[in-house]
Amino acid sequence: MASYDVIVIGAGPGGYVCAIRCAQLGLKTAVVEGRETLGGTCLNVGCIPSKALLHASHSLHEAQHNFAKMGLKGKAPSVDWKQMLAYKDEVIEGNTKGIEFLFKKNKIDWIKGWATIPAAGKVQVGDDTHEARNIIIASGSEPASLPGVEVDEKTVVTSTGALELGKIPKSMVVIGAGVIGLELGSVYARLGAEVTVVEFLDVITPGMDGEVQKTFQRILKKQGLNFVMGAAVQKTELARGKAKVTYKLMKKDTEHEIEADTVLVATGRKPYTTGLGLDKLGIEMTQRGQIKVGKDWETNVPGIYAIGDVIEGPMLAHKAEDEGMAAAEQVAGKHGHVNYGVIPGVIYTTPEVANVGATEESLKAEGRAYKVGKFMFMGNGRAKANFAGEGFVKILADKDTDRILGAHIIGPAAGELIHEVCVAMEFGASAEDLALTCHAHPTYSEAVREAALACGDGPIHS
Repeated sequence: MASYDVIVIGAGPGGYVCAIRCAQLGLKTAVVEGRETLGGTCLNVGCIPSKALLHASHSLHEAQHNFAKMGLKGKAPSVDWKQMLAYKDEVIEGNTKGIEFLFKKNKIDWIKGWATIPAAGKVQVGDDTHEARNIIIASGSEPASLPGVEVDEKTVVTSTGALELGKIPKSMVVIGAGVIGLELGSVYARLGAEVTVVEFLDVITPGMDGEVQKTFQRILKKQGLNFVMGAAVQKTELARGKAKVTYKLMKKDTEHEIEADTVLVATGRKPYTTGLGLDKLGIEMTQRGQIKVGKDWETNVPGIYAIGDVIEGPMLAHKAEDEGMAAAEQVAGKHGHVNYGVIPGVIYTTPEVANVGATEESLKAEGRAYKVGKFMFMGNGRAKANFAGEGFVKILADKDTDRILGAHIIGPAAGELIHEVCVAMEFGASAEDLALTCHAHPTYSEAVREAALACGDGPIHS
């Protein structure tokens, strides 16, 4: 029986970051992970491989549509799907091996297998039981499905299956217009598939800024994605190597069918706590199957903590990482903190979509007086030169104090630009502070400055 200061269950972004921080703080640390590789869903079948395919398919789009405009003549490349998947796998391997190196560097033990917690202070893996003064659950999430929709990961797939299809489908139905569905839908649309997105609500990307939602859907339609909104999927059926999706249009109360080579079920994710033995431990759960924690990420059972997708909040890798760092500080006797008001969200389509903080809708619901500063990328010199002039930057600031309350960006490098606003918000900056900060020219980030100027006397370039 091995004894540790901390055992972390799960080696995804929350778990491995938490473990490294624990080790840095001088705690004897182990991580339990049952996959053959470290990195969890994110590095193996989520964030990282999907970004590889997004990059590859966007490069194809550039070659097909923009190279000739820049005087780059020649035949557009054809797609070698096996090689593209091999490239994706190389990216995964490079990242997962990197975490193995970090574990060795920080003297973290990797206990291979699946964990059960028989009692506080004990973690069982296979026939071995290990002792730990603190246990941190970071077991992540798994894809959620719908009644009547049976996933086989060949024809009806989750994001996992969509990352390793045997061939590029001629047609694809995506169930759900959230981040995962739109990212992977855009990958296959660029690769030549006819993609139809079926969404239960009347808007895409639920919870995002309303203006961004409308602009984003319009751009995706122009890129070839079809949308069926306000549609409740009833069932999927397999026939002759294809899948038939039956859905009901809510407003008309009419039933319809659509057939496709592949169906991607992208209806969100749910906490993964199978086999941990939380019931026997008496750990409190929410109605949505999440682990209840206090402000210090400790459960109702002393010495057992939880972070990431298994607790409340957005299921984002960077949110899990922040919680992992904070929980490590807590168990080391220090003070861990996460500012949940400044957690950005990014959709890695082209154009990218990013947001942080409040939306106009949430501020109106709150009854808070605010002002809007907006700047279109068509007024940005670099964006126009790079065929990336679609979209805008919108900054929301308090009407009286000018303090930045939120930002919403759709456009080139939005996932990078949003962090300029995140840093400003973390320091309690005003829109004027951002507007008075010199920005290099020509850069995309000038659009952020212009939006900040628009919160005052107005932008310069529009």
